[in-house]
Amino acid sequence: MPTSQHTADVDSMRAQYEELAELAGSLAHEIKNPLSVIHMNIDLLSEDLTEIESPIRRRSLDRVDIVRQQCERMESLLRDFLRYARLRDIDLVPGNLNDQIETVLRAYQAQADMDDIDIEKYLDPDLPAILLHSDSLQAALMNLVKNALEAMEPGGQLWARTYTTRTGVALDLIDTGSGVDDNTVLHMFEPFYTTKDGGSGLGLPTARKIIEAHGGRISVQSEFGRGTKFVLEFPVPKRLAR
Repeated sequence: MPTSQHTADVDSMRAQYEELAELAGSLAHEIKNPLSVIHMNIDLLSEDLTEIESPIRRRSLDRVDIVRQQCERMESLLRDFLRYARLRDIDLVPGNLNDQIETVLRAYQAQADMDDIDIEKYLDPDLPAILLHSDSLQAALMNLVKNALEAMEPGGQLWARTYTTRTGVALDLIDTGSGVDDNTVLHMFEPFYTTKDGGSGLGLPTARKIIEAHGGRISVQSEFGRGTKFVLEFPVPKRLAR
């Protein structure tokens, strides 16, 4: 049984964490504004340099391109961080998990066709409704599907399967991609951990945060060189259960 002192300490730590998260979000927002100005002026400088006839023009344009690329990378990182930091309590309404994954898979069907990747769907037509927030849940699913497609070579397969569980509903996303090692599985949901060049390391942590905000959980199994399986589980409130 937790003591009153322990409860007070936990509440104090939670308040400090929330204050720090809010401060970090505010700082990221303040960095974003001058960074946008720098990016805009780099573009203007690049236009000016193209009009100058000089032996050093090419070298100067190359350096401007490096600065532009780093600005774009920082802007992408800040967008991901702000999305992660701002995720708080979300309003959940009854909805169907099948509809959410169908929408996401349709959005990526053209990319899958272009990359010669086969998408197979096994969606339970009798799936009970869950409480969800469509925009944020689709954002989480898009991150997982995008990662799966990027991990596969032409001829790969992605399976999406929904089914009922003892306590709710679940979604399996299974790909035949490159897979990851045990160390990556251990750390992949930690903020800023990434194995991708130029990646922010916030995609999977944000996806997990979204799923947990739905009262759900996400787990992963992966074998290097063979593929990865994500399992998303969501509760079905008694008042929605059929």
